[in-house]
Amino acid sequence: MAPKVLISDSLSDAAVQIFKDRGIDVTFDASIGKDKDKLLSVIHEYDGLAIRSASKVTEKIIAAATNLKVIGRAGIGVDNVDIPEASKKGIIVMNTPFGNSITTAEHAIAMMFAVARQIPEANASTHAGKWEKSRFMGVELTGKVLGVIGAGNIGSIVCDRARGLKMKVVAYDPFLSEERAKQMGVAKLELEDLLAQADFITLHVPYTEKTANILSVENLKKTKKGVRIINCARGGLVDEAALAELIKSGHVAGAAFDVFKEEPATENPLFNLPNVVVTPHLGAATTEAQENVALQVAEQMADYLLTGAVSNALNMPSVTAQEAAIMGPWLKLAEHLGAFVGQLTDEPIQSIEVVYNGIAKDMNLKALNCAAIAGVMKATNPDVNMVSAPIMAKERGVEISTTTQDKTGVFDGYIRLVVTTPTRMRSIAGTVFSDGKPRFIQIKGINIDAEIGQHMLYTTNKDVPGIIGTLGQTLGENGVNIANFTLGRSVREGEAIALLYLDEQPPVAVLDKLKATGLFQQVRPLQFDAA
Repeated sequence: MAPKVLISDSLSDAAVQIFKDRGIDVTFDASIGKDKDKLLSVIHEYDGLAIRSASKVTEKIIAAATNLKVIGRAGIGVDNVDIPEASKKGIIVMNTPFGNSITTAEHAIAMMFAVARQIPEANASTHAGKWEKSRFMGVELTGKVLGVIGAGNIGSIVCDRARGLKMKVVAYDPFLSEERAKQMGVAKLELEDLLAQADFITLHVPYTEKTANILSVENLKKTKKGVRIINCARGGLVDEAALAELIKSGHVAGAAFDVFKEEPATENPLFNLPNVVVTPHLGAATTEAQENVALQVAEQMADYLLTGAVSNALNMPSVTAQEAAIMGPWLKLAEHLGAFVGQLTDEPIQSIEVVYNGIAKDMNLKALNCAAIAGVMKATNPDVNMVSAPIMAKERGVEISTTTQDKTGVFDGYIRLVVTTPTRMRSIAGTVFSDGKPRFIQIKGINIDAEIGQHMLYTTNKDVPGIIGTLGQTLGENGVNIANFTLGRSVREGEAIALLYLDEQPPVAVLDKLKATGLFQQVRPLQFDAA
């Protein structure tokens, strides 16, 4: 029987035809995505669901999707899909991460022109029969400094277009190497230096804990007087109320926003201010982009339903069905190794080396590499997946290398991850035990045996008495339960580490208490995706 796919949002006729040409039974009804009760009543009939943003694939919908195997999102954002619940039911969630890149970059450039020359206000004034030529004095882009926050796929396109406009481009991105910056023709700066120098600032980062409010009131005050700020990335990156006040005071000359902290944005502090250009999240709204992502998601879903091939999956590695049974735990291990290093690294990464020993060297190393790199990159970009991670690393000039070794030591096989930054090298190794569970077996050259949990605490210290007692007492007194506890040291009275598996994330106040003891060089909470 042919697989059945429901398209519950607006998708192009060409995408519908792809399904039909591949022999897939397709139902195209864009009204279903807006009617959650209707979607709930019919979803059990389908093997695949193709959506945009209107359809909300909630836990309840997924529970009713008894035959569903794949959800395909035409576009990058999957906020409307309950991915953890989909994963629990073995439903693959795919997106099309790069189909909107050029369109979004072009919109940012268009917004920059609009705010530089006050085009929307001049247009409205002229339509009203006025001729206020002297009122709308603008500025040239040529020779101005453009500060790009986030030099990934979209940000790098903006950099390229801006250099074509003869702008001086500076960029802030923790993962951007000096070598990659030179290739792009941009100057790599720290954030404070960028804020002080830029005439225009454009944001191209995802919304994460690290990027939330990256242009806070404090950072906005550090900007150059007369700066103009463009945000076509994500809402919540800028303190909108603080920006509004700085526009009123004259410190900021203008702003152009396509995204807002609260959407749909029916009211906002930036609305109706002079020289503020606003659009209703149009970054991906071009005919070409919508067509591209629609065709991509149709091809990806058809490939999976007919051949089992997985592309651009957010919750499953790109491996064959035969490999999955063997490699599943090793892929999770590779991701955990990367996540450990990524969460500890706060500076640009120059290289990532993955060493495969013993039985690990005979597996699908490309998939394992992608899992490890994705783990590293997720610390700053939670939207990254195994497909986009290597591309993201390449864009930032990160050198990726793979080494294979015959079996050495007591384990049948293991994976070692070595990450190099300008100031240090971090190394961690792990293996998969016979129970199928990944374990950390070495950190910084110190042998350990650590079970991996969702919430963990990593500390480093000099090997002195009292560390175990301090950790146990401090966490216990503050209601944080320890599920498992691993210690290791290099030599007596040398460097030592502790890795605690906790029942929940420790509060900041508890971490501060541990730091205040003066016993620890590092106290870092870590989080890992649940198995």
